[in-house]
Amino acid sequence: MSASDNNLNYSNTTVNTFYVLTNKNGAQLTVIPFGATVTSLKIPITNGELIDVVLGFDSVEGYEKSFQLDGSPYMGATVGRYAGRIKDGKFELNGKKYQLAINNGANSLHGGIENFSKKNWEVDAVNTGKNPSITLSYVSVANEENYPGELSVSLTYTLTEENELILDYKATTTENTIINLTHHSYFNLEGHQSDVLNQDLVVHAQKVVETREDGIPTGTMLEVANTVFDYRTAKKCPQNIDNTFVVENNDEVKATLFSPKTNLKMDVYTDQPGVHIYVGGNCGSDLKGKENAAYHALSGICFETQNFPDAPNHANFPNAVLKKGDVYTQKTIYKFESL
Repeated sequence: MSASDNNLNYSNTTVNTFYVLTNKNGAQLTVIPFGATVTSLKIPITNGELIDVVLGFDSVEGYEKSFQLDGSPYMGATVGRYAGRIKDGKFELNGKKYQLAINNGANSLHGGIENFSKKNWEVDAVNTGKNPSITLSYVSVANEENYPGELSVSLTYTLTEENELILDYKATTTENTIINLTHHSYFNLEGHQSDVLNQDLVVHAQKVVETREDGIPTGTMLEVANTVFDYRTAKKCPQNIDNTFVVENNDEVKATLFSPKTNLKMDVYTDQPGVHIYVGGNCGSDLKGKENAAYHALSGICFETQNFPDAPNHANFPNAVLKKGDVYTQKTIYKFESL
């Protein structure tokens, strides 16, 4: 289904509705309320072909089934309340200790068991004019997954006339809580049925967050120079990566992906302190992706713009606390250019 009305209230959203936004260049963004998920992002290249640059499924049922897999891929989803891992699922806030649900070894990952990626969000507005957009919202009740405070979140996806996908997040809480939202699309500039190994990756970061084998930070930032994490100049996408890069809070490009095959480039901008990069997308043999695609461990690459994992437990990490009366905001841009 293609949304055709401007700025309408969609409070009685049908969860199986696919909202399609198209800009003047023919680029198309498709979003579903389940997980506030991007299911498709088609970008035109110089020969006029449209390349679907994100992995996904043809039905909402496919997304639901993907959460039954070992190592759920979080395909295209909005992640919260807290993206990344929290050690032992524990943190302390205002002198009170909290125990979150454990869903990743001994740790909590991506907001716990019934996280934002599995929720049906409300569609508050759709604008199909210039720079088409869709705004979705979700209210996480107090103590959901044992997080304090009722958290009200809204997310606006905008597909600009410059072929940018802009994500604007806002959140407020009824009591102090922790928050770390991110977007979990698997990008592939050669189309969602390819792999990313011949695509070039640049990450403008001097440091990476050091982690243990289970992905929990040690609290130390490592210089990337002379390590496998040095992507300050272009290198081919790695076969295995699940790490947070420390980026400067400015308007410059934080990371770039480029396909020599399609001559398509994606630049990543964000106001967040980290870009977590993960190569994956594996859905095994039982669950097929869009157009009957067989997704595997090298199908796509995520650029999860966010705070650092386990930040509530490290005083030297950026603040992850949202106080009552304050407003959490985040802005991330994925900009596409056909060279």
